[in-house]
Amino acid sequence: MSKVAVLVTNLVEEIEYTSPVAALKKAGHEVTTISLDDTATIKGKHGNEIKVDTGISSVKPTDFDALLIPGGFSPDQLRSDERFVEFTKHFLLSDSPLFAICHGPQLFIQTGLVKGRTMTSYKSVQPDLYYAGAIVKDEPVVIDNNLVTSRTPDDIPAFNKAITKILTK
Repeated sequence: MSKVAVLVTNLVEEIEYTSPVAALKKAGHEVTTISLDDTATIKGKHGNEIKVDTGISSVKPTDFDALLIPGGFSPDQLRSDERFVEFTKHFLLSDSPLFAICHGPQLFIQTGLVKGRTMTSYKSVQPDLYYAGAIVKDEPVVIDNNLVTSRTPDDIPAFNKAITKILTK
């Protein structure tokens, strides 16, 4: 069983949160939803409430084995907060399992660690990753060691399969 951190805030794309979290829990992993503070809930992009387990100031990346970053407008907000950038940086530097879908890889750009990494994202984020030095592929799921990225909600079944497989290694 792995401990998986999920970084989110308001306007996250709900299905990119709920489906991978359900898949991870079904596979027996412990999931902790982390946001800006210990607020009880956040609101997703479509108005659904998501329960937050803890705030970013109450955890450290070494408490977790893996990190999930769902898309929507959440990653763009989180990347302006250095605490989330540093948290994400830990997983990139240590090559620990790191999963991001849709706009999730926006958070990687702030780390300065995407150069030479192979990944995908939502179409509008792909040029940003490319200009930051990433090798960008337009495929449902791209796996680069323990880094798993995906493009859109349509890719969620393949994304879920890939992230649960990485954690069974």
